[in-house]
Amino acid sequence: MNKITVIGAGNVGATVANVIAHKELAHEVILVDIKEGLAEGKALDIWQSSSINNFNSRVIGVTNDYLKTKGSGIIVVTSGIPRKPGMSRDDLIKTNASIVKDVTEKAIKYSPDAIIIVVSNPLDVMTYAAFKTTRKKSTKVFGMAGTLDTGRYKAFLAEALNVSPKDIHALLMGSHGDTMVPLPRYTSVAGIPVTQLLSKEVIDKIVERTRKGGGELVNLMGTSAWYAPGAAVAQLVEAIVDNQRRIFPVCAYLSGEYDLDDIYLGVPAVIGQNGIEEIVQVELNNEEKKLLQDSANAVKETMNVLDEMNLFD
Repeated sequence: MNKITVIGAGNVGATVANVIAHKELAHEVILVDIKEGLAEGKALDIWQSSSINNFNSRVIGVTNDYLKTKGSGIIVVTSGIPRKPGMSRDDLIKTNASIVKDVTEKAIKYSPDAIIIVVSNPLDVMTYAAFKTTRKKSTKVFGMAGTLDTGRYKAFLAEALNVSPKDIHALLMGSHGDTMVPLPRYTSVAGIPVTQLLSKEVIDKIVERTRKGGGELVNLMGTSAWYAPGAAVAQLVEAIVDNQRRIFPVCAYLSGEYDLDDIYLGVPAVIGQNGIEEIVQVELNNEEKKLLQDSANAVKETMNVLDEMNLFD
């Protein structure tokens, strides 16, 4: 791919740009930020590692210069602020939706055909905000969340089993947060169902730790994670660039799938050169259906909050 743009040069955005460059997924990686010098500095630092780590991708940082992003095939949106003490959920949604709307509008002006991957939080509703902004086909606007959550889930399982995470295949659905829906029935280790290897009690603890995975890291570091989120985004970018048609859980727009309509929610999807090539519908039992519906209800509530703000009239 000729050019990939990453908007937001914070820890996550810079890590995304770094991994994309190392994998040589584009000739140029454009890193954009609102803070003067931040993107330029981080891009220069990454570029100076090119001869050491043997990659050719040119990494360029710019401050609010979206003309430099022209012709991007993929745009990754990481912009937004963390929730601050005393800030309500509605305030966070309004602030970050305004930011996502602004940067997305600027980016698609110069790259109207780009696939948009949203990383900003609250993830599900920010992906919806980008979709409302772009008015693109929903298959070209999706969010990274389940890919990260699955990575955390696999890491915890690998620890519990003392095996390589490479051998673990797992699936989870729903929103990015407390109402995510890990699916132990669809989790296996080298083809062996995890339910045969771990007790329900241990699996339940791992599921709960996965749900709280982001919060655990914030408590440890005082800030959000970036290595795993950055790697997860780059994995999706690679699937698009190489048309791998890999199945990942992503935040996708549903229009009837899983009996859900007009909502962005985490589901498994085939990711290829056109973005979401297909949404995969797995069979869920009654308990799993209820958990997914509860997750959808929580997401729909935040989407309604956004709609009532009339930012997209």
